[in-house]
This record gives sequence, C-alpha cells and structure tokens, in this order.
Amino acid sequence: MNRYGEASKMTGLEGQMMQKTVVSLSMAFFLLSSVVAAPVSAQAADDPRQPSVENPHMHFWGTGDLSSCWTHFDSNDSTGSSEEGYGERTYGSGQVEISLSCRMQDNLKDNMYLNPNGTILIEVGVQIFSDDCDQAQPGSCLTLTLRKGNLAIASRVFPATDNAGNDEQIRWELPVDRNMTEWNRSVEEPTLDIEYSAPGWNGLECLIADCTGVFRFYYSNNQDGMDAEVLWPVINMTEEAPEGGGGDGEDGGSLPGGLPGFGLAAGLGSLALAAVAANSRFNRD
Repeated sequence: MNRYGEASKMTGLEGQMMQKTVVSLSMAFFLLSSVVAAPVSAQAADDPRQPSVENPHMHFWGTGDLSSCWTHFDSNDSTGSSEEGYGERTYGSGQVEISLSCRMQDNLKDNMYLNPNGTILIEVGVQIFSDDCDQAQPGSCLTLTLRKGNLAIASRVFPATDNAGNDEQIRWELPVDRNMTEWNRSVEEPTLDIEYSAPGWNGLECLIADCTGVFRFYYSNNQDGMDAEVLWPVINMTEEAPEGGGGDGEDGGSLPGGLPGFGLAAGLGSLALAAVAANSRFNRD
C-alpha cells in the first residue's frame, strides 16, 4: 500500500475513534445531568396538601362550633372550614373546658423527614374568657401536645395565656429530637391536641354584665391577623445521612448526605475519561 493509501486509512480510523469518543462523552454528560437534576424534581410537591421542602407550612381548619379540627398543607383549601376563620364554644357561667384534636386530614403519601438540627414552629391563636386556670392541675392551663400517630412526643403548658377575652398568639418552638426526624406515611401523621379547663368568671360585675365563658380557636383563614400554622423543617431524604447508616460500606448508587446516584455519576465520568485516554493513546501510536 502506498503512503497515500496508508494516510487515508489512518484518517478513517482516527475519525471513527473520534466519533466513538464524542458519543461516549455525550452519553455520559446526558446521564450525569439526569442524575444531578433528579433531586430537584423529587422536591416538587405534586399534592399541595402534602408536605415538601417547598411546602412546609401545615395549616389549621375546622368547624365553627369546634366539633372538628383538621390540618393539611394547602393554604388555599379551606373547604368545609368556618367562614369566620375560627371555632368557638360558650359556657354560660360554668367550667370553660376544651379538649380538641387537630389531625392531618389526609394520610401522608410519603415519609416526612425533618432536619435533626431544625426546629418545629407551632403557632396558634386563641381567645379565652374565664377565671384563672390551676397551674397545679394537669390540663387546666392551656396545654399543647404534639402527637406522632398515636404517640405523644412533646407537650407544653402555657400558664400565662390571657383569659380576659383578648386574642392571644401562642408560639411554640420545638427543637427536633431523634423521635421526630422521620414520620412514616399512613401511620404517623401529626396531630396537635389543645386542652384547657378553668372555672367561668363569677365576679360582682356579672350581675350587670355578660360573663359568659368563651374559648375560641383561630383557623388559618382568619381575618384577625392571628397565625395558625406549623412550620416543619422538612428535608429531602438524601440531605441528611441516616443515623448509623452506611455500615455495610455500600452506597446503593448514592453517598450519605450527597446526591442520589452519585456513584453512578462517578462511574460514567470514569468511562468518559477512559474513552478520551484511549483516543489519546491511538493518536500517539
């Protein structure tokens, strides 16, 4: 074969190698971009009534007579809730007593994961008219209890709550502990219990004034400027390494605390580099 024929043959082989390299690099970058973009699409909330990183606010709703209270994560869905934006009970001159449970209306469709270093912020609004509560009596002063399914995981008493018929904004900052980092779907939906029990007001002024006992609980659609929601420090499952995870040394295509499929991405990158290296060796030869 003459020198011209050999040169043509070499040029054809180089072209084939270059095409293979370009194809390998294109496939690697395409798959890599798909893996990297996966967590972003996974964070999108398909159902506004469900929690997500972008939708962490749980809202309170209920009936006007406080016979029912429920929660979900859609601030625009007040279906069935009191149009006045609150529920209220009156008690004449007797005991002002309430035991209310605000349960999540729908089951969690996916497990909810919370930042172990985060804080759950619970804000509710009440209006109470009664005599003073008994701080030595459990459940007398305003008490909030957070339940995970049927399990009570935190409770706090608010003994200084106004009971003179004025609106009172309650704010409870609850640090996440090891029992709160994961909420399993269908069985561990959050519930907030509200308790209060105190005598009605029986002062001398009640001879000429209305001293009817009142307990009012505000919902998220109220027009009185009262906050009624829970802010959850929701994270994606891959944002925080599970406690004690990775003991078997396998990452299943991802690394703790990293992006899912990171191991796959690394492998694809290695293949692309190998293709480039092979082309370089061919050129040297």
